[in-house]
Amino acid sequence: MKIFNNLLVIFLLVFGHNLSAQADSGATVHGNSFSEVTDASQNWKVYEDLAVMDTVDIQLAGEIKEVCQAKGCWMKVTLDNKQEVFVKFKDYGFFVPTNVSTRKVAMNGLAFVEEMSVEEQRHYAEDEGASKEAIMKITKPKKTLRFEADGVIIKK
Repeated sequence: MKIFNNLLVIFLLVFGHNLSAQADSGATVHGNSFSEVTDASQNWKVYEDLAVMDTVDIQLAGEIKEVCQAKGCWMKVTLDNKQEVFVKFKDYGFFVPTNVSTRKVAMNGLAFVEEMSVEEQRHYAEDEGASKEAIMKITKPKKTLRFEADGVIIKK
């Protein structure tokens, strides 16, 4: 019983400190917790050298432009170079709040370039609430900057 109590105290100290640090910073963590790299805002440059199907494990930072209004299962983030990256969450393992547009975000995970099919583009346009006319104007696949996040820190 004494070992259990000691482990419980250690657990509370470690995770309690982590939670209070998050509260002090005014940020919320979704998915895996991670230590944010201070210069992550410049990591967008990784996309310059990526070909379709290449992946890089990295941290990115930017501003949330849009979030899936159905349940928060994806978001679009504008990077410091003004490019937009489409973000999904690893293994559909977590979602983000639907009301966090315009907030700053740091993300940990895999950066890659993908050719998005017409069907997938139409699906996301529907999630965004686009009109039927706008959805039907989507007729060609397009290359997109993508990111699979295993953790995000949304700043207040």
